[in-house]
Amino acid sequence: MSVELNHRITGEGAPLILLHGLFGSLENLGGIARRLQDDWQIHSLDQRNHGSSPHTETMDYPAMASDVIAYMDRQGIDKACILGHSMGGKVAMQVALQAPARVERVIVADIAPVSYKPRHDAILEGLKSIDLNAVASRQDADQRLAEQVDALATRQFLLKNLERVPRDEQSEGGPLFRWRLNLPVIDACYGNLSQAPEGEGPYQGPVLFLKGADSAYIQEKHRESIQQLFPAAELRVIQDTGHWLHAEKPDTFAALCRRFLAGD
Repeated sequence: MSVELNHRITGEGAPLILLHGLFGSLENLGGIARRLQDDWQIHSLDQRNHGSSPHTETMDYPAMASDVIAYMDRQGIDKACILGHSMGGKVAMQVALQAPARVERVIVADIAPVSYKPRHDAILEGLKSIDLNAVASRQDADQRLAEQVDALATRQFLLKNLERVPRDEQSEGGPLFRWRLNLPVIDACYGNLSQAPEGEGPYQGPVLFLKGADSAYIQEKHRESIQQLFPAAELRVIQDTGHWLHAEKPDTFAALCRRFLAGD
């Protein structure tokens, strides 16, 4: 069953749906939204169990794609372009495979349509190890998370999901902070999120894969899988970037998106 996703709409023009990655929210692609909203109507979505969207007991790519399609139905969008980063890229691919008539073009940022070995075990363990009843500040949470996650930038990104409990919802002796993420379900369903998108046949429309040159998420060995599912796909590499290519070189990223979306 689909859920009604939290969203933000900016700009005017043909619809472009933006889908964030794992542990993220619609804010993650905000810089790209601002760079494209002069020519497209941007629909930035929080995916299920993330941001301000509903928490559910299930999480897999067919269900998450159904959320996007249901969103399009509510907004009266017959056909849209979709841009997704990482997990969001897999959801974008799943929408194209699941409902090809609803998709104009697809941009997939630094992910391939393949199954990956677990890459986020330390992050999940770090997040689960934080006892919210013992957290009095974000600094407390950061110190606990640092035991599992070395990179400060990664911890800062993850801790954007930590929000203070409103005063009128606090209970005596209860936690001062809570997760926006549905951490237990993300943890339980992580195996689903490592899997490849699935579909009965290939998506024949235009697809742009954007790879961070220093990232290992898209590799030469993935070329066959890409071509089988997306025969009209093209690949562009952004130099001196890793997995967070849209944040590291947003102007280059947005320029490549703009040309592709315009059909150039």
